[in-house]
Amino acid sequence: MAQRGQDKRAEEAEEQRNSRLSDMAQRGQERRAEETEEQRNRRLAVMGQRSQQRRAEETEEQRNSRLAVMAQCGQERRA
Repeated sequence: MAQRGQDKRAEEAEEQRNSRLSDMAQRGQERRAEETEEQRNRRLAVMGQRSQQRRAEETEEQRNSRLAVMAQCGQERRA
């Protein structure tokens, strides 16, 4: 079932992809606009936990790459 969805997305045109992603973003914004403060706090806590888990599992090379990207973004903001 998941493979069929992947195949379908692989065949879609850029315009179709952009439309699909725009629809997804719109639905996400609507969900966030309707959520309670408690739901928001829980969503953010889960995001933080997932981020910590990813960082705990990353290799030193992955960590260095992530930090280099962060440093580059900081330099671009200051420029």
